[in-house]
Amino acid sequence: MSDALVTRDLGPAVEREVALDMVRRALPAAPVLIVLALLPWGVDGALSAAFAIVVVVVNFLLAAWVLAAASRISYGLLMGAALFGYLVRIALIGLAVWAVKDASWVEPVPLGLTLIVTHLGLLLWELRYVSASLAFPGLKPGATKESASR
Repeated sequence: MSDALVTRDLGPAVEREVALDMVRRALPAAPVLIVLALLPWGVDGALSAAFAIVVVVVNFLLAAWVLAAASRISYGLLMGAALFGYLVRIALIGLAVWAVKDASWVEPVPLGLTLIVTHLGLLLWELRYVSASLAFPGLKPGATKESASR
């Protein structure tokens, strides 16, 4: 068996660091998205947007937890967890939406738009703060201080 597949990562859990940073960045964006959904769709739109934001945040935290746990076991499991974990999390998002689709407070357009915009927006926003260096895995040095001063 290849050593690359049985080697494991015992370093810091950078997945968790990045996911928590994304959650922290979602907090100021959440009220804006909720108000934007409130204006055309009313309270039901705002509730749908809030539900979508919670689903996105849980999705990112779950992804970080799965990847961090798998990397502690082996890189082979990490690769499998990345691929199949994505498929499972997409299915969980579908189940979450399916579970509430008939609820009286659900407005499908703001729910869907918020799911898409929040996922893509947080990923693109986080690109500015993630380090592409092996010397500093996870967030760039000073990324949390830099965003706090803005």
